[in-house]
Amino acid sequence: MALTLYNTLSRKKEPFAPLDPAQVRMYVCGPTVYDYAHIGNARPVIVFDVLYRLLRHLYGPEHVTYVRNITDVDDKINARAAKDYPGLPLNEAIAQVTQKTADQFHADMDALGALPPTVEPRATEHIGEMRTMIDRLIANGCAYVAEDHVLFHVAAMPRLRAVVRASLDEMIAGARVEVAPFKRDPMDFVLWKPSKPGEPSWTSPGGIETPGRPGWHIECSAMAAAHLGEVFDIHGGGIDLVFPHHENEIAQSRCAHGSAVMAQVWMHNGFLQVEGEKMSKSLGNFVTVHELLTGWQGYAWPGEALRLNMLRTHYRQPLDWTFVGLDEAHKTLWEWYGAVEGSAAAPEAPASIIEALSDDLNTPKVIAELHKLHSAGHFEGLRAALGLLGFSGERARIERSRQDEAGSEAADADAVDALIAARSDARKAKNFAEADRIRGELEAMGIVLKDAKDPNTGELVTTWEAAR
Repeated sequence: MALTLYNTLSRKKEPFAPLDPAQVRMYVCGPTVYDYAHIGNARPVIVFDVLYRLLRHLYGPEHVTYVRNITDVDDKINARAAKDYPGLPLNEAIAQVTQKTADQFHADMDALGALPPTVEPRATEHIGEMRTMIDRLIANGCAYVAEDHVLFHVAAMPRLRAVVRASLDEMIAGARVEVAPFKRDPMDFVLWKPSKPGEPSWTSPGGIETPGRPGWHIECSAMAAAHLGEVFDIHGGGIDLVFPHHENEIAQSRCAHGSAVMAQVWMHNGFLQVEGEKMSKSLGNFVTVHELLTGWQGYAWPGEALRLNMLRTHYRQPLDWTFVGLDEAHKTLWEWYGAVEGSAAAPEAPASIIEALSDDLNTPKVIAELHKLHSAGHFEGLRAALGLLGFSGERARIERSRQDEAGSEAADADAVDALIAARSDARKAKNFAEADRIRGELEAMGIVLKDAKDPNTGELVTTWEAAR
């Protein structure tokens, strides 16, 4: 089956045909390195890692170039550096924050089974390319200098709204800089701005004497062009980047290079929420990958369980991240890994797996096929498919799931009921120390007790369930 991908530009699935099959090129927007990556940040990493693996399978590893950038110049980075290292000059503090955070990001993504990209450029390494692009935009009338800023003039690109039909209000709000009197149009967005004293700064383009730093959008355009060329195959990222970031990338890249497109295919993964709600620190459901790997609510999960839980929902659909689902993913991996233990992988993943992946990364169908392989005892094919998807297949790499632990400890329901009865007798005898000891024993077995009064008799009734 030929590879088809949903193109946000055309709003439909299309057969994928690389510009050059010997050099398939993909760019994905990477992290701004100032804090741990949360699970929403992990979704595009996992989604496009699966696509990267599939492209390598179809075209050969040596024929695929995957670029994912690191943004290491940003107001959030400056603020974090000043907070964490108040005794250091700001630039030194920024270097500490960006290196530490980038290392954390790499460790977390490695734990999720993500391959490193072919190239991982940093924004600060490509300031020269950004200045060159900005000067070109000024020269061809698509950008202008105003009060030490350089701004892209939206009116110079009539078809700016190539990816989404954003309203005028959205476009104005997306300009990413407060509406300023020096803008020719409220929708114009910043390509370069002056740096404040002590902030990172470089020689400005456009003949501006004041040192400055790049705007956010120009960074990805310059890095993509530097490593993939002016026009390439696939540009990916989260749905939250469609507007204004990707809109603005398209506008400035097309104007700078005089090209009809920046990338042939634009792909975007859907939003992620936690337990049915938008992830927010104020709601207490803001979860980082690092916390899930090292300890969250008293338990840690292996990265491969996070990966499977993420892939159970199609990448373009909203994903409701639940801890019940995470436990189920963990238990499933434990069963699959136990089945393939000691078996060799088939030379290639089964055709049904490749077919499902080639249908716009239909990972829910892929997982259904994995269950079929497991049930049918096709363990060599299962192992090959797991490997293609980025799973190790090694039980030694993952701990036993919490569901399995609870289930094995609580397998004898009669024993649990007997302990609950003994606790009830201890409470009636006012031997609360013994009652508490028994409750602790049950909790250690993975049993959660719920005490409630019978509405008819008023007596205390205890029910139980295995801990999630």
